[in-house]
Amino acid sequence: MPCLQARLCFAGRATIDYGLRQPQHAVSAGIPSMTQPMANRFPTPSIDQLPDDIRTRLLAVQEKSGFVPNVFLTLAYRPDEFRAFFAYHDALMEKDGGLTKAEREMIVVATSSANQCHYCVIAHGAILRIRAKNPQLADQIAVNYRKADITPRQRAMLDFAMKVSAEAHKISDADFIQIAGHGLSDDDIWDIAAISAFFALSNRMANVTAMRPNDEFYMMGRVPK
Repeated sequence: MPCLQARLCFAGRATIDYGLRQPQHAVSAGIPSMTQPMANRFPTPSIDQLPDDIRTRLLAVQEKSGFVPNVFLTLAYRPDEFRAFFAYHDALMEKDGGLTKAEREMIVVATSSANQCHYCVIAHGAILRIRAKNPQLADQIAVNYRKADITPRQRAMLDFAMKVSAEAHKISDADFIQIAGHGLSDDDIWDIAAISAFFALSNRMANVTAMRPNDEFYMMGRVPK
């Protein structure tokens, strides 16, 4: 299938092209170089065709981050599912609770690595580096969380998350007793399971759509600003 492109146009700003390569006239005009195609198996709607609420969210992300993560552009193909996906994502990942936001990202990176999700490991590895303020931790967890510089509580959290992701049918009362022994509450355990299960969906859709991580993610959080 030929490369699909999405163009984000802003009043008074340059057009950002998320296609395979940037036109030479754009380079000469000083427009920042952009990433490789976001996905190549399903159509990507242009931003002016999106419902107002989704378009507003994409522009807000662009304003905050300087680019639009490809997951937003890929999932915008199905607006109702886009809304449901990000509503549940935000409910799990942005809430306050017994798990820190960095610990929530640890779960995503560890389980996404096990599920061989290129996009989620790279994108959420970047977020983990920022939230943990540790440029090494995301790589350690992505490769082998059992050897990462984490606490026994976090190791128990990831052990449970990995079992939910790969072998949920084997979860037993003994698993609950073990994880509770590390001071994790019922709500914490629910969050661990829900994050693992939600990103199992995300991992599979990213792989099916051939979603590619934005180039910007690779260096995020690796060097001090």
